[in-house]
Amino acid sequence: MEDRDDKPGFTVTDRRRFTDEAAQREADAAPTEKPERESAGATPSRPDDLEPVTFSTFVLGLSTQALLHLGEIESPLAGKVERDLGAAKDIIDVLGVLREKTRNNLEQAEERLLDSILYDLRMRYVALSRAPKKEEA
Repeated sequence: MEDRDDKPGFTVTDRRRFTDEAAQREADAAPTEKPERESAGATPSRPDDLEPVTFSTFVLGLSTQALLHLGEIESPLAGKVERDLGAAKDIIDVLGVLREKTRNNLEQAEERLLDSILYDLRMRYVALSRAPKKEEA
């Protein structure tokens, strides 16, 4: 086996020459350059990416999706109101499962939030699913 401690290392010598004028040009140019992440084609981070996801924000995100599928919110992609009761029911069911699985493991505010969102979404879903039957009769 070779013993690496006996071998001499190497030395790096910076031979670039800097003047005060060149250093000032580099300093002036630095803020206008794009970071590597942006220049590589990645999207720059948004301020809301800095906020951590909490249980409440997760539940609110799911409820927003449900409201979108219930036709209560305009679709940001389509630019119009679209209704998909099947997808809304799926999200409401997911929130219900989440409520059952987290029972007695949430803070009071989180429980109230989840319960009120579930109640509101379920009532809206029932009203919408029964509405066409009333019009036909």
